[in-house]
Amino acid sequence: MDFLWILIAFVFGLVARQLTLPPLIGYLVAGFALNAAGFEPTAMLDELANLGITLMLFTIGLKLDLKALIRREVWGSTLVQSSSWVLLGIAALPVPTWLGLSEAFAVDLRTAALVAFALSFSSTVAVVKMLEEASELKVRHGRLALGILIVQDVIAVIFLVAATGKVPSEWAIVLLGLPLLRPVFYWMTNQAGHGELLPLMGLFLALGGYEAFSALGVKGDLGALVMGIMIAGHSKASELYKTLMNFKDLFLIGFFLSIGFTALPHIDMLPVMVGLTLLLVLKFVLFYFTFILFGLSGRAAYLTSLALSNYSEFGLIVADMGVDIGWLSDEWLVMIALAMSVSFLISTVLYRKAHYIYARFHRQINRFERRGAHQFVRIPAKVDALIIGMGRVGKGAYQSLEKDGVADVCGLESDNDRVKSLKGEGFNVIAGDADDLEFWQQASRCEVRLVMLALPSQEEMRATLQMMTLAGYEGRVAAVARYEDERQELLAKGVDVAFNYYAEVGAGFAEECRHLLVNAED
Repeated sequence: MDFLWILIAFVFGLVARQLTLPPLIGYLVAGFALNAAGFEPTAMLDELANLGITLMLFTIGLKLDLKALIRREVWGSTLVQSSSWVLLGIAALPVPTWLGLSEAFAVDLRTAALVAFALSFSSTVAVVKMLEEASELKVRHGRLALGILIVQDVIAVIFLVAATGKVPSEWAIVLLGLPLLRPVFYWMTNQAGHGELLPLMGLFLALGGYEAFSALGVKGDLGALVMGIMIAGHSKASELYKTLMNFKDLFLIGFFLSIGFTALPHIDMLPVMVGLTLLLVLKFVLFYFTFILFGLSGRAAYLTSLALSNYSEFGLIVADMGVDIGWLSDEWLVMIALAMSVSFLISTVLYRKAHYIYARFHRQINRFERRGAHQFVRIPAKVDALIIGMGRVGKGAYQSLEKDGVADVCGLESDNDRVKSLKGEGFNVIAGDADDLEFWQQASRCEVRLVMLALPSQEEMRATLQMMTLAGYEGRVAAVARYEDERQELLAKGVDVAFNYYAEVGAGFAEECRHLLVNAED
């Protein structure tokens, strides 16, 4: 039986991936398929679901950067947008019932409030995936989106803890002494090394925090989050996060499968589903004007809003809690799950065209921004070589050109922290996004002889080349590629030189070592 569940989950997840959708959409559909086929959930499925949620909260704690969260544009915009969304949701959701259009799913104020609250969150899974594909996790709008996701997750955790209504034990006060154990947790993390002990230690801390808080009458999920925060400042926090992500995603399969066993979708849900999908437009508008209110440029507000205009798996967890305590019907949980899946599809498709849409409608998008909010990147009037992306490859190319006597070399880097570091090392580098249309419009008016694209992903290469074409850049272009098919694609898009560094690194390594063979013969 359990093998059959794994097989069906894998097949539906694989189909979703082939459609360029998050696999969790396939897992939701698999749960509905198993339910329709007459299968019953088991205790093992519930255990996997609970373990996945616990690990999700622990990993949220690991990436909790308190310094980033105290920025006004992060917490302020989250609170303004979320509260506005919930108020509008409370007002809008009962309207179909009052008009007699949705008698099957009557909505009172409590149901409307909980549904609106659950749909106020944006999907960490979908947003991180989109930003990773576009290599935009460290650009301004990427960091802002991640900060807002974390604040939303913290709000959801607070709700989950408060909704249980449990009275903590009088011994719960000892939990305030957890920060005193941080040196012990750090020592354990150091001693765990980089192998299999590291994820095992993460599981130990997550489940240990859950059990400790539960034993003292506090919601165990909060314990997992707190334990993650205890490790967040360690140098291995990022490594531990990446290690546990696969475990978390694996165990969350149980949660998404279990949603399918709550109830089956039927035709009466279609009008509500359409309405929830149309509300995504309202979510985008609220995010956009909130960001404009907090002084962001039109471009940053547009890109961040588009990334966040979806519904969240964490909202699904909130709704599931509402079902458990009798605040929400099983049917609403199913409709929220389906609306979340549709929102993933829409968000993924639109964000892949985000920069092209901006290039076509940038005047309208920037129309509402405040005076001075749009900061243009200033590049020198004359540049022999402009290197886009100052990672290891870009930095090496810069040093090589400078060593060979190419005087006017300039680098472009989207990571502001890295820009500051490179400037401290004496590099001529400016901060900006490679797929910013306004940047390339300026570059096309300057004397830039050669643009060298040293970007980490093929997707970012495509977006950058598209912006260069739209801006009318006519100079020479060189790029790096990881695989031969990517190299051929770049050449087909008009790149003059495409360098396959995986293929060429062996030749370069042999050339560097050739003198050792000569010396050995002598």
